[in-house]
Amino acid sequence: MLAFIGCIEGCFKSYLLKAFENHSNQMAILDFIVVVESDIFLATYGSNMTKDVEGHRKYLGFKTTILPNTWDIVNLIDGMTSPQLVKESHKDQMGKPITRLEIPDSPKDEDYFYSNPYECLPSSTIS
Repeated sequence: MLAFIGCIEGCFKSYLLKAFENHSNQMAILDFIVVVESDIFLATYGSNMTKDVEGHRKYLGFKTTILPNTWDIVNLIDGMTSPQLVKESHKDQMGKPITRLEIPDSPKDEDYFYSNPYECLPSSTIS
């Protein structure tokens, strides 16, 4: 199943979601469970929940997670010439393990730890 944050309204019958009306925290938890357990996760925008889901999926064994590069997509759409450009611009955006960017003098600019728990992964999954 392909999932993205906010997709649960389309995944469940409306009567099943009735119990979650006016309970946004519970709805967010349900949303989190659905996207973490899905086969493929497509990040539609960068939010804290997106980063948490990305990290959780990496920790669970690098489930397919698509993180589109929005600037490249804009440029591709503007100059739509070759399908190869799409593949090339996203080749490193598929949720594989990468060393987390650490900037000691500017921690706010570092990679978000929860979206890239590289230091916590067993070495057997990183090779």
